[in-house]
Formats: sequence, C-alpha cells, structure tokens
Amino acid sequence: MENEEPEFWEANFIEKKEMWGFEPSNAAILTIDFFVKKSIKNILIPGIGYGRNAKIFRENGITVTGIEISETAIAMAEKHYGKDMKIFHGSVADMPFDNKQYDGIFCYALIHLLNCDEREKLISDCYNQLADNGYMVFTAISKEASTYGTGKLIGKDRYEMFGGVKMYFYDRESITTEFSKAGLFEISEINENYPFYLIKCRKS
Repeated sequence: MENEEPEFWEANFIEKKEMWGFEPSNAAILTIDFFVKKSIKNILIPGIGYGRNAKIFRENGITVTGIEISETAIAMAEKHYGKDMKIFHGSVADMPFDNKQYDGIFCYALIHLLNCDEREKLISDCYNQLADNGYMVFTAISKEASTYGTGKLIGKDRYEMFGGVKMYFYDRESITTEFSKAGLFEISEINENYPFYLIKCRKS
C-alpha cells in the first residue's frame, strides 16, 4: 500500500510519539453515541495507531480490536492499555486477520490515504467482517479542505503532499459511488483539523 509503508509510519511514530494526543476525535465522540444507541458490543478499528480513539469506546463497555502497521504504535498502545486490547500487526491490505464478525467498525482518517483499488478492497473487507445488522463508520477528508488542489496531482482528486503523503479528496458523489454497495445510509459533515465526512453504513 502506497501510504501504508511500514517505514513511513514507523518513522512518524518514533519521531512524534503520541502526535495526536489522547483526546478522542470529534468523529469518535459522535460515533460512540451512535454505537451505544445501537447496542454495539465489539468493534474493529483498522489503522488504530496508538489507540487515541480506542479509549472512548472501551470506557463505554465496547471491546476494541485493532489493526496497525507500525510496531512502535502498537507498543505505545500496549503501554497505555495493557495487552488485553488485541491489535493485529500488519497492513489493512492484508485483511482479514481473523474470522470474527464485529458489531461495528470505526475507520478514522485512513481510507483517503489509499488508491482506488485499495479503497475498494478496504470497504469490502470491512463490510465482510460486519455481523448482520452491524454498522461501520468511516471518516474521509473533504474537497472543502484547504489542502485540496495543492501538492502534486497524481490522479483524479488525488494529490501527493506533506513529504510524500498521497491523499484522495472526497465529495458526496464519490462517497456514494464507493460506499453504495456497502449499505451506505448517511453522509454528514464534520470538522476535525480539516473538513471531513462522516460516512455510515449498515449491513442488512
């Protein structure tokens, strides 16, 4: 995976440690309310990092399993949470890592780092690991972000910037195109450091 090179993330986590702090993202705060209302008991977080967004789910009684490419990030997560939170070491390109089906999936700020084929596979793999009537929530950067159109154009709505990060920028049309087969039922706008979309899907 172009943006999931272990060396890239290892270097970032080694240098910047807990670079996003431990306050949950706005998307995680909104999603926990939604998951609690839907009685979600266990979730998978692809690209869990050092577990910034895991805490709020665990505090609400939800069992969290993660996938993470950086061994350094996994070690940081174990330092904060112990070893009772299972994190598979590897790329999301290699999903699935287990045969379990999860009530929920939370995928934060990952999908827009992938190319078209990788995005399609991630959506499909996540949907396949959802239990019947389960929900998955993705966040993705919007074309409304100030960084859209900057850097080197490498594909439709896709740019290379920030020293090698490749980023695809979504609008509602592209979300509908990519997620329509995965039970898409709601697209909302949310602000993190940049304008994002919050994308909700249900497996029925």
